[in-house]
Amino acid sequence: MRTGIWFVSFVLLLTLTIAPAPLGAAPGKDDQFEALRRFSQVVDMVETHYVKKVTKAELIQNSIKGMLEQLDPHSAFLPADEFKELQVSSSGAFQGIGIEISSENGRLVVVSPIEDTPAFKAGLKSGDIILEIDGESTLELGLNESVKKIRGPQGTSVTLTILHKGAQQPKDITIARGTIPIVSVKTQELDKGYLLCRITRFNEHTTKELRDKLAEYTKKNRIQGIVLDLRNNPGGLLDQAVSVSDTFLTDGLIVYIQGKDPQSRRDFNGRKEADDVTQVPLVTLINAGSASAAEIVAGALQDRKRSLLIGEKTFGKGSVQTVVSLPDGSGIKLTTALYYTPNGRSIQAEGIVPDLEIPFAAPPSEEDKTLKDRFTFREKDFSRHLENGSAKKLKKGGKVQPGTDEATRSMIEKDNQMRLALEMVKTLPKLRDIR
Repeated sequence: MRTGIWFVSFVLLLTLTIAPAPLGAAPGKDDQFEALRRFSQVVDMVETHYVKKVTKAELIQNSIKGMLEQLDPHSAFLPADEFKELQVSSSGAFQGIGIEISSENGRLVVVSPIEDTPAFKAGLKSGDIILEIDGESTLELGLNESVKKIRGPQGTSVTLTILHKGAQQPKDITIARGTIPIVSVKTQELDKGYLLCRITRFNEHTTKELRDKLAEYTKKNRIQGIVLDLRNNPGGLLDQAVSVSDTFLTDGLIVYIQGKDPQSRRDFNGRKEADDVTQVPLVTLINAGSASAAEIVAGALQDRKRSLLIGEKTFGKGSVQTVVSLPDGSGIKLTTALYYTPNGRSIQAEGIVPDLEIPFAAPPSEEDKTLKDRFTFREKDFSRHLENGSAKKLKKGGKVQPGTDEATRSMIEKDNQMRLALEMVKTLPKLRDIR
């Protein structure tokens, strides 16, 4: 960390002290400071001749910002207020609309909305393109400025012009900002002994929340199977991705990261712990909104043959950002490595492909159901059809649908991926017995 800070300070010192070269001077081929000399020259020219008053400090800060933004969509300069927000968002509640966004070919793209946030409730989805923010084009704003404009105090609103994936026309969506919840793990019983673990993001409390909720459930029930839902999880902290994976694994390699130096490889391994859940059948749900830390978990469970993956190909964000604080309270977020699954797969721009690729099928609307009923004719529709003698018996003692209550049954009925995951997690023990 200290090396990063000293490097930035060194560049600033040189920029301020090297005298600008004459405009017509030929660059010295062997002069290692030629680029810095040229930079200092341009700073002096802008400060002296630009139509508006601008200070050298402002120019240097904007230069650092531009330098980092040109590297990749995830490297960035963070002014003091944004750096503070970044620290809060990984540990506590923060205010905004609750989306993870990225820049692709100059376009602002939604990586994933965070569950139960204003963006999620407004219908934003992974892959949506944000064209304007309060009428201002995102092409002109850039990624960092766009993030700044979308955030804001609770109760205020922001209007986004969104082009949904596959849509022909954009639409304006006005979203009231709120406090983004810090709870990252939710559990729900799908059927007796079968538990849904939904992880919405990876903050510093995620693994503790997961283990606590698993322990709470096992006090009264024996777990027969787990559905791990990582859909629309935009990621978060690397160490939490490792420890969540480790919850379902005994030990061994979970992920490794490596920068441009081959010697920089760093392995992250699991540790055997008393409360590990290693023998219970596990099915994991993923989609295009599963990114970064969520992909680390999915990739580890798939490579280690611990879980069956169902859903859609993930987002493909396989780079590691190191955050360095600077003396003035600002910071930089710099891409320093790529991460790889235990089998050596790089997820960057590729994503994780599920074992069973099943697109999400939205349930039919009430209008669709009405039309279908109007134009579908069956035996029961004859005016004098014979009644089924077993109808009353089925009413009394028919097969119970999965789920412990009406809300759970309704949720499963509307989610084809969840239905399949529940069926498969019940089948996995039988498939293992066959092998």
